[in-house]
Amino acid sequence: LFPQSTPATSIPTVQVQSQQMNLQPPSYTAASQHAEQMKKPGQNFMCLWQSCKKWFQTPSQVFYHAATEHGGKDVYPGQCLWEGCEPFQRQRFSFITHLQDKHCSRDALLAGLKQDEYGQPGNQKPSNK
Repeated sequence: LFPQSTPATSIPTVQVQSQQMNLQPPSYTAASQHAEQMKKPGQNFMCLWQSCKKWFQTPSQVFYHAATEHGGKDVYPGQCLWEGCEPFQRQRFSFITHLQDKHCSRDALLAGLKQDEYGQPGNQKPSNK
């Protein structure tokens, strides 16, 4: 009976390890939220892919970033994960065109920021609605 109780003593060790692992995701989340707030002057366009939230100076920089970092041949998940987009299956070439037309135009990026509400309201023009 005593040799069988040895695995029982290893269970608390597993629990301690899982508690340590639980500490890591919150610190990672805090780091990504911090990165989102690090908006430099002149960076008025944000990548709204899933939880990316990186700032750029021009719409074309957002497009290049999204096409290479999220739509690259080794990383593209087979569908658009842009905030608020329908997750249709798309071929990579079709996705790149979709990204440029639907998400990375100046108007689409500015509209996305207004919906996101994480942007700084002082830098945005008031809506006429």
